[in-house]
Amino acid sequence: MSEDRPLIPVAISARHAHLSQESIERLFGAGYRLRERAPLKQTGQFAAEETVTLVGPRGRIENVRLIGPPRETDQVEISRTDEHVLGLDAPVRLSGELSDTPGITIEGPRGSITLDHGVIVSLRHIHMSPEDAARLGVHDRQVVRVAVDSEGRDLIFGDVVVRVRPDFRLELHLDTDEANAAGLRPGDTVVLLK
Repeated sequence: MSEDRPLIPVAISARHAHLSQESIERLFGAGYRLRERAPLKQTGQFAAEETVTLVGPRGRIENVRLIGPPRETDQVEISRTDEHVLGLDAPVRLSGELSDTPGITIEGPRGSITLDHGVIVSLRHIHMSPEDAARLGVHDRQVVRVAVDSEGRDLIFGDVVVRVRPDFRLELHLDTDEANAAGLRPGDTVVLLK
């Protein structure tokens, strides 16, 4: 990476859910523990073997991957396309910002739960360590732009929030709609615009 063209690796997030241990047990049975399918780049996180079904007012989406480890609060992340299928109007938010968000029903093999809130469309963001932030000249919660140089799909994404934490690894998170619009694949890179 050259200093004048700081490259950021891309991760593409399909629809997924982060659930509390209590919710996991209601869906999969008492004492159930998520099984790791594949580690994610962010420290300690993994794609679980387990999937669930999302049920909205208009439709349902099956085989939605759970992300581990369990969290304190239930959160479901979908794309704009998923909203139309489910019949929801979810706001674009950073992870954890769940006030005034719609709820959803989640079905598992041993039961179901209905959340009264917790569904978001993830605001695009870049995870990075404090060392990365210092090197790139940005800070936590700063809003930046990134440029995509792809075959016939060049574009600039604005409203990209920088998220800095010691356990974060450098990675831009986009949802499937955003990645498809830009012709991006996992592992591609984008250019940080200061």
